[in-house]
Amino acid sequence: MGTPSRARAAAFLSSCALLGAAGALTLGGSPVGARGHRPAPRHTLTKPTWLTGVRITEYYPVPERWFSGRRVPATGLASPHRIDWLYSAHGVSMEGDGIALNGDAVHIDALGHGGWINARGRRTSPGRHGGWSRGAPFWRAGAYWVSRDHLPTFPLEAGGWSSGVGTRYIPLTGVSFAPGPSRPLRYYRSVAVDPRLIPLGSRIYIAAYRSSPGHGWFTAQDTGGAILGRHLDVYRSPPASSSDPGQYLTGQRVYVVPPGYPARLPSGPAPPPSAPPPSPTSPEGGTPPPASTAAPSSAGGASPPS
Repeated sequence: MGTPSRARAAAFLSSCALLGAAGALTLGGSPVGARGHRPAPRHTLTKPTWLTGVRITEYYPVPERWFSGRRVPATGLASPHRIDWLYSAHGVSMEGDGIALNGDAVHIDALGHGGWINARGRRTSPGRHGGWSRGAPFWRAGAYWVSRDHLPTFPLEAGGWSSGVGTRYIPLTGVSFAPGPSRPLRYYRSVAVDPRLIPLGSRIYIAAYRSSPGHGWFTAQDTGGAILGRHLDVYRSPPASSSDPGQYLTGQRVYVVPPGYPARLPSGPAPPPSAPPPSPTSPEGGTPPPASTAAPSSAGGASPPS
């Protein structure tokens, strides 16, 4: 639950109240973990409806190639992976899903015990009304080392340490990962919604994406702790670089068709897009671009490492 565009990373992390403590796994258009404050239930749509004032963001599985940590064994996976990709606030532990260096999909299977720490090593947790108790999360509350300066640090793939040589290891128990995606989502075809407003299985037309593989039509197949009310999170392929800001649209008008109705627009012209259509970087079938074609450099849904 996830993603999680880089230009909105700060707002994303402050609004996503997740993984602060062990809890039910909530994958999709936001990170995974502890529950944050949610407003009162809304009226669920029961017939085809135009929704106005909709905010649209994007998320995707976080690529391991954007990370720099040393590869370490990970419970549930056959091969080692970069430690910051697994456990940092920009990695699979936060975003829920990732793409390994070999192009395989990976997801977090069990959250384990403990919440998050900030860059100073102090525990931080989601606030009831947004934000975090002691600043933005940096790492899970375990699976890192402490330096002589009492800062969280981790070994780098190229040698050395991120924030000083580690002198003491802090374990993290109960966490595990698994091969494959957490849900059968499709790039530029699936969207995360607030199911209290838009029923899962609904078909949604977004004019700004009419040049995408689905010609603007998406299926509501995912949810997320930060997807509240008139907010849609489009599942897309990972960009070539973590510096790609992705789409961020506000004030959109979308057409929602709940399950049981034919997925077609009402008579009359469709509203024009409010922004240029996206440019998909890989087939809609769900295969991410090969790592060798992407510029090296976790959303939920992914944010680049700090």
